[in-house]
Amino acid sequence: MSSILINNAFIVTMNQDRQVLQGGLLVEDDRISSIGDINQDADRVIDARGQVLIPGLIQAHVHLCQTLFRGQADDMQLMDWLQTRIWPLEGAHDPESVYYSALLGIGELFRGGTTAIIDMESVHYAEHAFQAIVDTGIRAISGKIMMDCGPPSIGNLLENTSNSLQQSVDLLERWHGAAEGRLQYAFTPRFAISCSEELLVQVRDLADRYNVAVHTHASENRNEIAIVQAEKGTRNIVYLDQLGLTDTNLILAHCIWVDEEEIEILRRSGTKVVHCPSCNLKLGSGIAPIPQMLAQGIHVALGADGAPCNNNLDQFIEMRTASLIQKPLHGPTAMPDWQTFELATLGGAAAMGLEQQIGSLEVGKKADLALVNLNNLHCAPVDYNNIYSQLVYQAKSSDVTLTMVDGQIVFANDRLTTIDESDLLVRCNEAIKRVRRRAGL
Repeated sequence: MSSILINNAFIVTMNQDRQVLQGGLLVEDDRISSIGDINQDADRVIDARGQVLIPGLIQAHVHLCQTLFRGQADDMQLMDWLQTRIWPLEGAHDPESVYYSALLGIGELFRGGTTAIIDMESVHYAEHAFQAIVDTGIRAISGKIMMDCGPPSIGNLLENTSNSLQQSVDLLERWHGAAEGRLQYAFTPRFAISCSEELLVQVRDLADRYNVAVHTHASENRNEIAIVQAEKGTRNIVYLDQLGLTDTNLILAHCIWVDEEEIEILRRSGTKVVHCPSCNLKLGSGIAPIPQMLAQGIHVALGADGAPCNNNLDQFIEMRTASLIQKPLHGPTAMPDWQTFELATLGGAAAMGLEQQIGSLEVGKKADLALVNLNNLHCAPVDYNNIYSQLVYQAKSSDVTLTMVDGQIVFANDRLTTIDESDLLVRCNEAIKRVRRRAGL
C-alpha cells in the first residue's frame, strides 16, 4: 500500500457540516484514510503550509475533442458557430488529432485543479479520446456524439440511426469501467435538432438497460428552441420528457431558455442541469435561471463547455462568472460564494452519480483533490475565515500547485506528470493545420 501525507494544510472538506480544518490528510492507495492531526509515517510527505486543500474540481460539461479548435470560432451565435466552424472541424478530425485534442484539454484541466469531467466526444474516433482519458489519469464520463438527422451542414457527421446506436453500444461494452472504473460511458445524442425520435427512444432504452447516463444539450439558444418547436411541436425539455428521457440519469447542458413547466419537469424528474456561464455569455445565448432552479431543488453542476466557445477550461473562471452574472438580475446576495463552490464540487459529483465517491474530502472517499496557494498578490490579504470568497472571487487556476486523481499526483511543481507538454504543443500545432486544411477553413 502506497501512502501520501499532505500536512499543515487549510482543508476545505465540503463534508455534511462543511467543516474547514487545519492539519493533514493521509492518502493510502486511491482513498483518503485520515484527516486532521495525523501522527503516522507515509511514503511521501508534502508540506502544504499556508496552502488550501480542496476537493478536486469537477467540470460537468466539456468537449475534449474541441480543445484543438480554441480560437477558431469566435464571436458567433450558436447555430452559425456549429454549422460553419465546429461541425466542419469535427468532421475533419483524424485519430491522432482527436487524441492530442483530448490530451491538450486534460492538461489544462489538471493545471487548474479539475480532477473529473463529463465529456462529449464527436461522431468519429471517440475511442482515441477515451485512450487519452485512460493514459492521463483523469476521471471521466464520456461518450460518442450521436447525429442521425439535421441540416446539410452536418456533413460527414451524419449517421445512419442503427449504425450510430450500434457503434455507441460497441464503445460502451469496450470502454465502460476502463482504468479501474475511472472512465464511464454515457450515451451522448448531440441535441434534438440532430437526433431523430427513433434514436432518442432507443437511447432511453439502452441507457436503462446498461444503467448509464445520457448527456445532451437542451434549450441553449432561442433559435435552437424555435427549430425544435417547429419540428417537434413543443419545447425542448417538454419533448424530452414526452419521450421518457427525463430522469436522474439525464444530464442536460445549458437549460437557459426554460419556462415554468420545464423547470417543474426538471425538478420532478431529478434531471441534472449543467450551467456553462462563460460559454453562454460568449455565444450570446443568455443567462440560465440558476437561482430559481436551485430554489426548486434541481441538481445543478458547473462546466466550461468546449474551448472554441469559452476559450478556457478553467473552473475558477466558471465559479466567479456563475456568481457574478446573477447579481445584476437578482441582487448582490444571489449565488453566494459558498453555493457556487458547491456547484463545482458536490454538484458535479452528483451529476456524475458519484457523490459517495468524490466531491468532498472525507475518510473513505476517493483521493481526488487539489492544493491552492493563495499567497499571491491578487489574493492578499489571505482571509482563511472567508475561504469561499477567496476561492471563488480571487483565486485563479495558476494558483493550483498540485492535483491528484485516485491517489495519483498528475500535476505538481509546475509540471504535468502524465503528459509531455513540450511534445503535446508540437503535436497540437501540427494537428490543427491539417484539420483546418481538411475542413476547408
